[in-house]
Amino acid sequence: MKKRNKKFQRKGTSSLNKLSLFQKNDGKFSKKCPLSIKNAPIVDYKNIALLKKYISDNGKIVSTKISSVSHGKQKKLTREIKKAKILGLI
Repeated sequence: MKKRNKKFQRKGTSSLNKLSLFQKNDGKFSKKCPLSIKNAPIVDYKNIALLKKYISDNGKIVSTKISSVSHGKQKKLTREIKKAKILGLI
C-alpha cells in the first residue's frame, strides 16, 4: 500500500472548484443586473415566463449570488413570485 504525499499537492486545483456557483469570482468582471438594464422586462406576478427563470426545479427562489439580480430588484422579484404562487399561477 503506497502513501500519497500530501505535502506537495496544491489546494483547490481540482476542476470542480472552478465550476462552483457558490464561490465568489475574483473581481475580474461583474455581471450587471438583468432587470436594471434598458428595455428590461417588467417584474410582475402576471409575467410567468420571467418569474420561472428565477425559480429552481424544486420551486425555491434563486439567490442573488447565482442570478446576479440587484438587491432591490430581488426583493421585488421575491414578492411577485410569492404572489403568483398564492394565486396558483406558478
